Amino acid sequence: MNLPNLWAWAAGLDFGFAALHLAIVWRGPSWYRFFGAGEAMAAMAARGHPWPAVVTGTIAGVLALFGAYALTAGGHFSQLPMPTEVLWGIMGLYMARGVLPLLLAPFSPTLRTPFSLGSSGVCSLVAVVHLSTVWSPGR
Repeated sequence: MNLPNLWAWAAGLDFGFAALHLAIVWRGPSWYRFFGAGEAMAAMAARGHPWPAVVTGTIAGVLALFGAYALTAGGHFSQLPMPTEVLWGIMGLYMARGVLPLLLAPFSPTLRTPFSLGSSGVCSLVAVVHLSTVWSPGR
């Protein structure tokens, strides 16, 4: 993999995850359950309550913003403020989301599910890809 192009992978992952969150809103309660949002969120979505869509849509917006910052690492969206600092923060958030559930899993059965363990692994890998956007040559 060409190191300077890892920003494109990072942006693609962010935009893909944003799209997935929008698809969860669109597909409804069964997708909330499948993707680990919990029964309370799924039940609210089934009743037509706006809160699950607001929360999930907000997450999608934040992930899209992460993608825009990853594109900044590739020389696009240069008007975004503090790109290096924000990219470090994005990497830190993904790493925290990846590592903290694994550290807390011995104390919480809900963090030992295949979904929780798998998503923690994915987030850790995405953190490494984002780390490369800060460390890539030519940044």
